[in-house]
Amino acid sequence: MSKTYLDLSAVGMRFKTDKGFFEALVDVNLKIAKGEFISLIGHSGCGKSTVLNLVAGLTEATSGGIILDGREVDGPGPERSVVFQNHALLPWLTVYQNVELAVRQVMKEASKKDVDEKVRYYLSLVQMDHALDKKPHEISGGMKQRVGIARALSLSPKVLLMDEPFGALDALTRAHLQDSVMEIQAELNNTVIMITHDVDEAVLLSDRIVMMTNGPAATIGEILHIDLPRPRDRVELADNPHYHHLRQQVLSFLYEKQSKVTRLKSSKHNQSSAVA
Repeated sequence: MSKTYLDLSAVGMRFKTDKGFFEALVDVNLKIAKGEFISLIGHSGCGKSTVLNLVAGLTEATSGGIILDGREVDGPGPERSVVFQNHALLPWLTVYQNVELAVRQVMKEASKKDVDEKVRYYLSLVQMDHALDKKPHEISGGMKQRVGIARALSLSPKVLLMDEPFGALDALTRAHLQDSVMEIQAELNNTVIMITHDVDEAVLLSDRIVMMTNGPAATIGEILHIDLPRPRDRVELADNPHYHHLRQQVLSFLYEKQSKVTRLKSSKHNQSSAVA
């Protein structure tokens, strides 16, 4: 593997609740190379979003630490931009203005011409340069998400964080956006961490799939290397035996191995309760 660019070391996360402390994550260790596309997958409540929030700097780990490009992550920053399931565009601004607002955060001293070129470049990357003057309510859900991706990319982030970015879209729009993300990542060589519940999406897009164990006290259960050559064509992969083998490995972890772990946890809990 290439030199580590993003390093999660012994990361743990506890939340204080009315009933005491809730252990969300324990001992999460993950080394990511520059330009890698990583998917986080697991059942609901396994801490995927917590990992993403920790890397984004929106939450501070209670143990361990995160290093990005030689510097500790200790808060939010434009070098880590997030694409949410909800596009979160400002409704009173046009498509152009939504991206321009982000660009000006990282190009405060730039000329109007330079800002304009950057805004148009990222909107063209997501094929939205035809809708510069439209407001969010005038475009479809898929188009809004494209603008959200353009806005995140326009910050020139070291790491792009995506929290189920296609989850609310119909199947066809989702497929088109997945293809666009693959093309963009190939062009920009962004380091990407994406949360998904979709096994096919994870195999199609990723270099590695990080499979999380069930919570509480979730951690990384397995990491699967996706050694399918790029560029990837979803139609060709439909008949690819190795693609189906990789897909089956993820499903096996999620529905067979995790069931055994859950039963074991339940058994231990019941034994503890009996002793008490």
